[in-house]
Amino acid sequence: MSYTFPKSVELFARAQRSIAAGVNSGIRKMEAPVPLYFDHGSGSRLFDVDGNEFIDFQIGQGAILYGHAPKGMADAIAKQAHKGTHWAAQSELEIDVAERLQQMIPGAERVRFNNSATEVVLSALRLARAHTGRPLILKFEGHYHGWSDEGLVGYAPPPDKWGTEDDPTRLHPSQGVIPEVLNTFVVARWNDPEHLRQRVKEHHGQIAAIIFEPVLCNTGCMPPVPGMIETIRELCDANGIVMIADETITGFRFGAGCAQKFLGFTPDLTILGKAVGGGVPFAALVGKEKFFAKIISGQVVHAGTLNANPLCLAAAKWCLDQVIALGDTHPAGMIHLGEQLMAGLCQLAQQHEVPVLPQGFGLVFHCTMLKPDVEEGPILNYRDYVHRHDAPRWAHLRRCLLEEGVRAIERGLWFLSLAHTQADIDEALKRAAKAFARHAAEWKAPC
Repeated sequence: MSYTFPKSVELFARAQRSIAAGVNSGIRKMEAPVPLYFDHGSGSRLFDVDGNEFIDFQIGQGAILYGHAPKGMADAIAKQAHKGTHWAAQSELEIDVAERLQQMIPGAERVRFNNSATEVVLSALRLARAHTGRPLILKFEGHYHGWSDEGLVGYAPPPDKWGTEDDPTRLHPSQGVIPEVLNTFVVARWNDPEHLRQRVKEHHGQIAAIIFEPVLCNTGCMPPVPGMIETIRELCDANGIVMIADETITGFRFGAGCAQKFLGFTPDLTILGKAVGGGVPFAALVGKEKFFAKIISGQVVHAGTLNANPLCLAAAKWCLDQVIALGDTHPAGMIHLGEQLMAGLCQLAQQHEVPVLPQGFGLVFHCTMLKPDVEEGPILNYRDYVHRHDAPRWAHLRRCLLEEGVRAIERGLWFLSLAHTQADIDEALKRAAKAFARHAAEWKAPC
């Protein structure tokens, strides 16, 4: 029998009487049939308040690289909690974590800590503007860099507000944004090196930084096409632009050296979040020393009462030690299991005539639900994704999966963790078979 969620329904109704909209992050309200409430997790599994067990491929939006509630991490946090959670001062732990990041990541000559990747993005953009004396930031359609006034410019505009092919819109999805912020951005299309060259040329001498997700995980899980990263690096070097890699999702998932080492490039600054703290509020900015000069001199303000608090540092130290210990065996294991899961989902899709197209590296991938009569093949940019993805139909399949105990992210993203096993993949596909069969029987396209 498919899962039901009466206790979550009850708690969500109660939450709306105290918490604005009943949730503490707007995206969580997307979950159907109701935003779920969880009691505990263990490894690859999550258990909700109704006693339902899920094989979890949402995995804390990618933060739980090490699985739910790993004992070593819990012990490290507990040990530190007995010593103190916050001093608004220094501890040896912050040096321990910074030195590990230097060891692991190419170009990580200096480090600063924050509590979220959104904060780190703001720090990186401020540094880039101060370093170059220039006003503009170039970013790409569909790339997500936190929820701030700056981070969401041009993220996911509706088709009727895209702007032209040559000049994509700088629209922000939220009201209440400082209007002038939008004018400090240039938006380019992802995976179009020649278009990028043209955008940089149009704003010659005005661009402080190019910021990007090395693999566009937030929209369709799109790897860079050949020459894309190389073009960014070339343009940054030739024009004195700061190259900023946002590895909030890809950091440590793609190995100890992150996606930059996996793909073979070295940015000037790197944003780290999610897996660096394994589920605690912790993030870092790392990069070449010369780009930290304005922070070192005090000319750029970088502050935060809870920055580098010892509780989160204890968790981060444990997390990084796990990745270091894996050595060159990581991320091959997650890739192998993820590719099996992708292949199994493809087989179920063909069996039940459901037009699902998985795309990605296995360790993180996206399931696009193709609209009728659109072409198959890789999706390379945000506009192509919107043209081809049938979001309402995916939402129905995702709900069927959830009610059979397989949990993926609402927008179609799947994460593997180091806790997932072959048995998890086999069981997930067995459960998914029921979900695909139910979806195929129930789905009716809107009139």
